[in-house]
Amino acid sequence: MKNIQAFKALIDVPGRMVIITHFKPDADALGSSLGLAGFLKKKGHQVTVITPSDYPAFLSWMPGNSEVVALSNESKEPEKKAKTAIAAADAVFCLDFSSLKRIEDLEESVRKAPGKKILIDHHLEPDQFADFVQWDARAASTAGLVFQLIEQIDEKQRIDANIANCLYAGVMTDTGGFRHSNTTQTEFLVASELTGLGANPSYVAKQIYDTNSLERLKLTGFVLSKKLQVVPDYHTAYITLTSDELKQFSSQTGDTEGLVNYGLSIKGIKLSVLMYDRKEEIKLSFRSLGDFSVNEMARKYFEGGGHKNASGGTSRVSLEETLQRFLKILPEYKSQLSN
Repeated sequence: MKNIQAFKALIDVPGRMVIITHFKPDADALGSSLGLAGFLKKKGHQVTVITPSDYPAFLSWMPGNSEVVALSNESKEPEKKAKTAIAAADAVFCLDFSSLKRIEDLEESVRKAPGKKILIDHHLEPDQFADFVQWDARAASTAGLVFQLIEQIDEKQRIDANIANCLYAGVMTDTGGFRHSNTTQTEFLVASELTGLGANPSYVAKQIYDTNSLERLKLTGFVLSKKLQVVPDYHTAYITLTSDELKQFSSQTGDTEGLVNYGLSIKGIKLSVLMYDRKEEIKLSFRSLGDFSVNEMARKYFEGGGHKNASGGTSRVSLEETLQRFLKILPEYKSQLSN
């Protein structure tokens, strides 16, 4: 962060802080938010963590989870509470998203908020809306950037086991358990520091990777046996899931997480895509290997973006039409996928 002393002066005075992350938050989004919240509370701040939607049940173990204001389709009360907190905040922290459109119905509230805005993120092409920016597209996780920011202001001693576990969860998951190509020495150093401060790697991994519902495991089996398709000429794999198929397995938020990676695990596959019907839209998850940029594909054709090798997108037409559109654009990328 360039103006680090001004930022430090801002958070040294106890006030009302809001932390908001993206729609359908993952472990990095929620872990970085709750980790930062725990840190700010130790400095005497009143902190409200907001998510624009629900999130996976396997993240509910995180300390501070019970206080999260999560927007819901079932009640307008959380949205009212969130907007009131944003309007009254001395500072609004925006974590793990680069564009305000990622917070959906809260976009205008944050854009017009009178308090200072702080962006902490690692996605490509961030919007220019923040007063303070801790951004690095080379960073593997937002949780790691939060830890580094706390280090920069020389307050690492405030990190306890609860904060460390939340931040460790973000580092662990956004590196794919330290397996993805974004894993560098920095990620291991941050993970080591967090472990020294009380993070329990075994416990965190158990909560996130090994706490499944029976229905989620059956959905995974169904996907692998019936829905995973390969297009050999384009070194591509894809999965489609209809709303009825998701309903068949009583799918909950987070149950589709990780499915796209199975396609990429097939020998010779360089691009894997998951498309599923959320009823109001089709959600797409893209993963790639090497130099092939799914970020470019997601931005150009599916109103999305993210990272070079991991991005998301949406489609406003039917699942079948979305699939046909995807298959139609594959020839454009044949040379890149064949290299």
